[in-house]
Amino acid sequence: MADLLEVRDLRTYLHTSHGVVKAVDGVSYSVAPGQTVALVGESGCGKTMSALSIMRLVPKPQGSIVGGEIIFAGRDLLTLKDEEMRRIRGAEIAMIFQEPMSSLNPVLTIGRQITETLEAHSAVSKGEARERALELLRLVGIPDPVQRLSEYPHQFSGGMRQRVMIAIALSCKPKLILADEPTTALDVTIQAQILELVRDLTQKFGVALMIITHNLGVVARYADRVNVMYAGKIIESALMSCMRARLSRAPARARSTRIRVTLIPSGFSAPCRAWTNRARPNSILSKGNLRISGIFPKDAVSCRVAGSQLGSVARRFHRCERREIATALPVGWRKHYNNKQF
Repeated sequence: MADLLEVRDLRTYLHTSHGVVKAVDGVSYSVAPGQTVALVGESGCGKTMSALSIMRLVPKPQGSIVGGEIIFAGRDLLTLKDEEMRRIRGAEIAMIFQEPMSSLNPVLTIGRQITETLEAHSAVSKGEARERALELLRLVGIPDPVQRLSEYPHQFSGGMRQRVMIAIALSCKPKLILADEPTTALDVTIQAQILELVRDLTQKFGVALMIITHNLGVVARYADRVNVMYAGKIIESALMSCMRARLSRAPARARSTRIRVTLIPSGFSAPCRAWTNRARPNSILSKGNLRISGIFPKDAVSCRVAGSQLGSVARRFHRCERREIATALPVGWRKHYNNKQF
C-alpha cells in the first residue's frame, strides 16, 4: 500500500537576529493510511515545526521552508497555491494543537467554531452543520451538547477544550490528523481518556495519526512506528513491533536495571550529531548524509560511528539518545547477540 504522507529531506529554517536556526534540517519519514506514527524528542528539536511545515503554517516572515518535498496523497504540498492548500487544511489534513485555550477563539461559541469548519469545507446548510456539530460533541464525550454548543471556551475545562479540538479535527473526516502533544496540560486521568478517545476515533474512521509527544509510555501503547528527533534531524526510526520483539528476546539478565554503558571515546572522527553537538561543536558532522540502514530490520540509525570501528556487538545494539551517544552493553548480552542475526 502506498504511503499517505511522505516527507523527503524537509528543511525549515528560522531567520533570527542571531542568525539562521535550522529548526528542521533534512527530515524524512512516512505515514501509511490508518497508521499511527509517533514523533518524539526533547523540547526544541523541531517536532512542532515539522508538523507546521506539513500544514504550511510556518510563522512568517521569520520562518520559511527552504527545501524538500511533502507528498500527500500523490501531491507535493509545497508546490500548491495558497488557495489549494486552504482547501486541504481541515478537510484532508487536520491538526490538534498543543494548547487548546490559545487555539480556540475566545469570542466565538464552541458551536460556531465547529460549524465554521464544516461550512468552509463541506456543502452543508447551517442546520445540517449544527446537527453534525452536536453529533461530534456526543462522539467526543461532551455532556449536554445542546447547551454546550452555545457556550464559550472559557466555560470549558482543559480536558473538555481538548475534546472540542478533537471534534473540530474530525469534523470533515480527514485522512490524516497531526496531534501536537494533545495531553500536555492535562492531568494523568484526563490524558488517558483523551488518548484512548483519539485512538478509538482514528481506528473507527480509518484516519492516519501522527502524534508528537515526550511520553514514551504513550509511544509504546499507541504507536505503530516511532521516529526520534534531535537538533532538527531524525536520528532513529523503528517499528514498535520490531522493538518489542527485540526486547522480549533479550535475556532476563540483560533486561535488568544494571546496565554497563560504554561511551564513544573522543578519538573517533565525525560521530553522531547528538554526541558531536555536545562534545565537538565545530566538527564536520553536518556535511553529508548520516543515515545508516539495516542496524535492525526496517530500522535506521543516523550515526557514522555505527560502522566497523565499534565492532559487531556495538553495531547491532547501537542507539542515539538525547545529548550523548552510548552503546548499551549490559552484562550477558555480548554472547547472546553474537549468535543472533538481525
